Amino acid sequence: MITWLNRLVDVVEEHLADDLDVACLAATLGTTEHHLRRMFSALAGMPLSEYVRRRRMTVAAADVVTGTGDLLGMAVRYGYTSAEAFGRAFQSVHGVTPGRARRDGGPLLTQPRLRFRLTVEGATPMNVRITSRPAFRLAGHATRVPLIHRGVNPAIQEHVTSLAPEEHLRLKAMGDTEPHGLLAVTTDIDPDRTEDTELTYLHGVAVTDAVPPPDDLDVIDVPAGSWAVFRAAGPYPQTLQEVWSATATEWFPSNPWRLRAGPEMVSVIDRTDDFSVATVELWLPVEGS
Repeated sequence: MITWLNRLVDVVEEHLADDLDVACLAATLGTTEHHLRRMFSALAGMPLSEYVRRRRMTVAAADVVTGTGDLLGMAVRYGYTSAEAFGRAFQSVHGVTPGRARRDGGPLLTQPRLRFRLTVEGATPMNVRITSRPAFRLAGHATRVPLIHRGVNPAIQEHVTSLAPEEHLRLKAMGDTEPHGLLAVTTDIDPDRTEDTELTYLHGVAVTDAVPPPDDLDVIDVPAGSWAVFRAAGPYPQTLQEVWSATATEWFPSNPWRLRAGPEMVSVIDRTDDFSVATVELWLPVEGS
């Protein structure tokens, strides 16, 4: 996987002024765009699209400051259709307009070229199992929320607490298959997992065809497939977020599995009354690489 990511970085450099065909590159590397983007974002600490934008504007800054050509020519050179679009992208990275940067020489923000290296991790064993599940459905209450990387997501918290206690009991009684219990489900996630982009969040349960969901519930159909199930216990939600991170930094690089498209689910196995500590299972859709 480290080789894949470094090849991706090389291709970014070769095509800074072009649209990057990540799907085609992933296919040549023997993986998928979904998996490649997820691993890049997790390990680089930024979405691939943001890295491309920063690198493009880092290289463009040298042209701006040295004054080689007009701004429209630079815009076209770096893949923008107008000087205005180029100026907005430049300012979003450097905090100054191209004109001011040319006049004052800066200030400029430099994004160094990334290089991924293998480090020794894994001192703490991960509790994980692989399971194959037939098709099932997720039934519950869905909403659109922003993606938050750290801490409690207030939009999700508000959505869940808006449900009456008896509704939680009704949902829990309805579930008849794994993952058991009330589930926190995320789907329709931005491929780069950019913070503040919207995703669909569903608070509900997993059901088979034997349980027809009532009309007042949202339903997500889940096809048959394999799942990597990670179990962890500790402070909530910090422990869960640490497990999310460790799947990318430790587990996927060491195992012959890759992420596939599909909902990602969290099942709460046990928790304290105030939800400050919990035992959870993180279900990720996977396929053999």
